Amino acid sequence: MTPLVLLIIIAAYLLGSISSAVLISRFYRLPDPRDTGSGNPGATNVLRLGGKKAAAMVLICDILKGMLPVWFSYYLNINPFLLGIIGIAACLGHIYPIFFHFRGGKGVATALGALAPIGWDLSGMLIGTWLLAVLITGYSSLASLITALAAPMLTWMVKPEYTMPVSMLSCLIVLRHHDNVRRLLEGKETKIWQKISRKTKPGSS
Repeated sequence: MTPLVLLIIIAAYLLGSISSAVLISRFYRLPDPRDTGSGNPGATNVLRLGGKKAAAMVLICDILKGMLPVWFSYYLNINPFLLGIIGIAACLGHIYPIFFHFRGGKGVATALGALAPIGWDLSGMLIGTWLLAVLITGYSSLASLITALAAPMLTWMVKPEYTMPVSMLSCLIVLRHHDNVRRLLEGKETKIWQKISRKTKPGSS
């Protein structure tokens, strides 16, 4: 590993550590998403707390945190395995942000951003998988798990040389959703439609 790659890995982690959900919630004077709703500082929880505009901003920022360092590295011709490590570093920053007391999100949007440089065809398939799973099940967390599990197979179909790093990234996402898996098994997980409807009720946030 060259010093340049090591520097990019550190930079990816630090960029991932910028919690857009917390910062945007502060900008809109919303409750801290780490302490309210699901407790997850991500776009879905911000959607519940502050509506579509704030959630869209969080989603875009979280995707860019993964996309920018990997895309930059991709054009430096860094090998696929190290690209995966850089993507994982960005996701680890999102999950365990050094600037926000290591209280981060699930890393799904950041992982999607990290996978985008592999190809827009792969990104489209991943987004389509997530949307289809949400429409069928109503659970954002379950859709994320299904997409993470499908990602290595979809990557193998598009660019097989990236299958291993994508598999590593998928494992990280699945492990991060262990609480959601427990709630799903117990029937306690909240559907995304319920989160949106609760936002419309007085005192819901």
